[in-house]
Amino acid sequence: MTYDLIVIGSGPGGYSAAIRAGQYGLKTAIIEKDPKLGGTCLHVGCIPTKALLHTAEMWSFAQHSSEQGIDINAPTLNYPKAVEHKNGIVSKHAKGVEFLMKKNTVEVIKGFGKILGAGKVEVTSDKGKTVLETKNILIATGSVARMIPGLQPDADKILTNIEILNLTAIPKSLAVIGAGAVGVEFASMFKRFGSDVSVFEMMPRIVPVEDEEVSKELERVFKKSKIRIETGAKCSDIQRTATGISMKVDLANGKTETVTADKLLVAVGRAPNTGAIGLENTKVEVDRGFIKVNEFQQTAEPGVYAIGDVVAGTPQLAHVAAAQGMVAVGKIAGKAVTPIRRNRIPGATYTEPGIGSVGLTEAQAKAAGYDVKIGKFPFAGNSKATILGSHDGFVKIVSDAKYGEILGGHIIGPQAYELIGEVVAAMEAEATVDTLANTIHAHPTIYEAVGEAFNAVYGLAINA
Repeated sequence: MTYDLIVIGSGPGGYSAAIRAGQYGLKTAIIEKDPKLGGTCLHVGCIPTKALLHTAEMWSFAQHSSEQGIDINAPTLNYPKAVEHKNGIVSKHAKGVEFLMKKNTVEVIKGFGKILGAGKVEVTSDKGKTVLETKNILIATGSVARMIPGLQPDADKILTNIEILNLTAIPKSLAVIGAGAVGVEFASMFKRFGSDVSVFEMMPRIVPVEDEEVSKELERVFKKSKIRIETGAKCSDIQRTATGISMKVDLANGKTETVTADKLLVAVGRAPNTGAIGLENTKVEVDRGFIKVNEFQQTAEPGVYAIGDVVAGTPQLAHVAAAQGMVAVGKIAGKAVTPIRRNRIPGATYTEPGIGSVGLTEAQAKAAGYDVKIGKFPFAGNSKATILGSHDGFVKIVSDAKYGEILGGHIIGPQAYELIGEVVAAMEAEATVDTLANTIHAHPTIYEAVGEAFNAVYGLAINA
């Protein structure tokens, strides 16, 4: 039996691609080494972290509800129950993925997939080895948390995104190495749960992929909430102690400090899962473990495609993997497809305040030679933000002064990761600043702030 497509890996990219292949009538199989479908995002990434972040938001409300006239007598945090709730959400959606495989006639094969060469995939399971034949192979094997050399995670003191999600109690103190999305999300979460949180980042600013003003605003709000932030910091000599961890930190001011904490979260990026999947048996080209592909997600090996975290040069985001899967499967099925455009990929960080971004930052736009015109509107001028009690942050629009082209959007504030959708859609539709400035926004809403920011490009914001 020969398949039209075999997908290796069942994360959002893999399972979405398999579903689309089934919808196109392709005979499809998906191989997964773990007991359940869904990959990192569903089990130890996007979904469980956002579930706990929502709990942190509810806990924060419970502690301050009297400000809105709701008296809650002595609220208590039952963290094991919160973890149980998180696990229930994960389990529900894992079953949902299984259902979608059956609905779309995708065969699920349990085991470890390895490419033997063009059109051949070996599956190793507890039942032995099986070789499958296929016309096309889609690599969607995702990534794993990078670890500091010489250090190994455990279930108690030195943690990655996996271990920290399995804690059954809130640590009194938490040190975080790395201030990318993962690091700042867990910092935001555990600070609201009551931990004493310190974040150490080697780069000059936190969330370094964001616009510089966004980084500054998040640092300001974090410091206001008593999260310690140290940028330009280098951590070394990490040791487990009887009560937690200790490490040496070289600070940006030239001083060296010994830092102790109950727990340490290492959030220094993710490495591609490509080491043992048989790439050496193909013509697939690799750069530091990442797979090189063309605009249609094709590798240098005919019939072999790659999507998601393993791909060189694209952000390691679940929605990127899923979108790339649509491109790859569309190409395989002979459909008209639109390749991914790097500057149309939204980023979302679920801190408090949240972050949403798309396109060029102000610095990137200037470096690219654009005559840049900025529109900026603070949430302090938004009525719904006042109602929500969430005034920190702003909407920032980066545009080209000559044609009114929208080059980027950067939001930090309430529900920023939802609000960015309007800017993404506008850019995808090639709308101009004028289009969005003249678009009627409902009142009172927080997305009014987006409309105000577009008007601010011309100095015409009403409430600022």
